[in-house]
Amino acid sequence: MKLFPPLASISLAAMTLLNAASAAERDFYVGTYTKKEGSRGIYHYRLDTQTGKVTGGELAAESESPSFLAVHPGGKFVYAVNESKQTVSAFAIGEGGKLTALNQQPSGGADPCHISIAGNYALIANYTGGSLEVLPVEKDGSLGKPSDFIQHSGSGPDKKRQEKAHAHSIYPFGGFIYSCDLGTDHVNIYKLDPAKGTLAPNDPAFAHVAPGSGPRHLAFHEKNAYVINEMASTISLLTRDPNSGALSEPVQTISTLPDGFKGSSTTAEIFVHPNGKFVYGSNRGHDSIAVFSIGTDGKLTAIEQAGTQGKTPRGFGIDPTGNWLIAGNQDSNSLVIFAIDSATGKLKPTGQKLEVGMPVSVAFVPAAAK
Repeated sequence: MKLFPPLASISLAAMTLLNAASAAERDFYVGTYTKKEGSRGIYHYRLDTQTGKVTGGELAAESESPSFLAVHPGGKFVYAVNESKQTVSAFAIGEGGKLTALNQQPSGGADPCHISIAGNYALIANYTGGSLEVLPVEKDGSLGKPSDFIQHSGSGPDKKRQEKAHAHSIYPFGGFIYSCDLGTDHVNIYKLDPAKGTLAPNDPAFAHVAPGSGPRHLAFHEKNAYVINEMASTISLLTRDPNSGALSEPVQTISTLPDGFKGSSTTAEIFVHPNGKFVYGSNRGHDSIAVFSIGTDGKLTAIEQAGTQGKTPRGFGIDPTGNWLIAGNQDSNSLVIFAIDSATGKLKPTGQKLEVGMPVSVAFVPAAAK
């Protein structure tokens, strides 16, 4: 009888350590461009949020150029736009992060480049097509036939890049849907009907950024919307009315590049840190992550441009704890892990670099799903 308490204590301690180890790990997926030699689809990794060590790197699912990924908030499904095929793919997450293909649906336009999940719907932006599509998410995670399609129109002052509409991203936030269009310099605003899966233009229907800026992606924090402008290499702050969904004209526009930079560079991804104190954006050409602090008025102050130790950092991800940033260098086929200083926002390389063919996006499984 005297042996039972010590054994029970040992068992309890072991279970506690096991649970702690599990809680410290966060799964993430990397979407890529595929080629005959190199990437074959979507890759699965695991981050230790206490040490920053990344393991894995196994092929989770073969898929043709699954460039941008979205993980369902429930943590059971992954969705990818197949940019070269004009399709959208659905996958179920299985043991060890392996993905099982569920089905595909057409994207409705050329070069689908962005996807997000809003309730029971997947929202798709088609870059060359200049259009948006809504796909129902069924109970088993598969994608239903399109419930709506929106064609953008218009152009911008740059005749080569803005000859027509180029829908570049689409996001749900605060009960509204926001879509950046690089071709028209608009951030379009919609309302999603949760019963029908249809999009209706909001009133007002859009906000402007400076002509020729080329808005690409968005990040939100409270009443602030941060638009990263691909062509101008800038970030614009727009304030948001939570009741009407309206966005103001730019309150501030700040460069993502260091003073005196003379080379060619464009921006790509943008995120607000989980603590709401910092904004991060990627520079392709300068090959860096631009870091900014957020003031009490929402305005940004440049902190640094941290080199990504590779070429063309298109996509990156910040883990749910806010301790680590994973940068994907598309043209040097690598993932580089950085530690984030929660006090200053600065990035410090951990020394870990992983090889993966043409990484485009980094998508973490939500913390609530673990």
